[in-house]
Amino acid sequence: MNNSIKGMKRTDYCARFNMENVGQTVTVFGWVQRQRDLGNLIFIDLRDRTGIIQLSFNDKTDRDVFALAQSARSEYVVAATGVVAERESKNKDIPTGDIEVIVSDFRIVSKAKTPPFEIEKSEKVGDEITLKYRYLNLRNEKLTKNILMRHEIAKIAREYFYANDFIEIETPMMIKSTPEGARDYVVPSRIHNGKFYALPQSPQIY
Repeated sequence: MNNSIKGMKRTDYCARFNMENVGQTVTVFGWVQRQRDLGNLIFIDLRDRTGIIQLSFNDKTDRDVFALAQSARSEYVVAATGVVAERESKNKDIPTGDIEVIVSDFRIVSKAKTPPFEIEKSEKVGDEITLKYRYLNLRNEKLTKNILMRHEIAKIAREYFYANDFIEIETPMMIKSTPEGARDYVVPSRIHNGKFYALPQSPQIY
């Protein structure tokens, strides 16, 4: 089984599929949120930044593909190709709860160690752990939505200014050194011997 993604191209993001896609062959990428092995059936909740879609493997699935799905664990990065089908048992808690992908090709892109906490429940974990594993915590749906909201606000603001003939520039800034926070990156002055400027520490300025 070739576990690379060569030849595979994402059709769309997980949460963007619906009943109109039933019967279509699609390819999705994402993280394994949960794997349920019921013997002759395996279900994987596949998550990306838009949401979750269910992957389904049954007794008609290629045995190599089925075995690979059995080995998938939480936060593995995977790719899957299959046909969108209507689910027999629907899940009203998620937008894609009416459909699933009957998988024909499944590849593990990257394995992962057991996470220190469940991504979907990271808000119940102490700050010390979530800050240490910030890169995992940012996969949480609430935090992901915050990032996307910030992106949309910045996008709307830029589009407004562009439409009104504004231009965006980035000017260099030299500021007075601050006594708190991270260690300053100092720049010596060419004119005033023995004097220094500090590069801006954005979190403290903005």
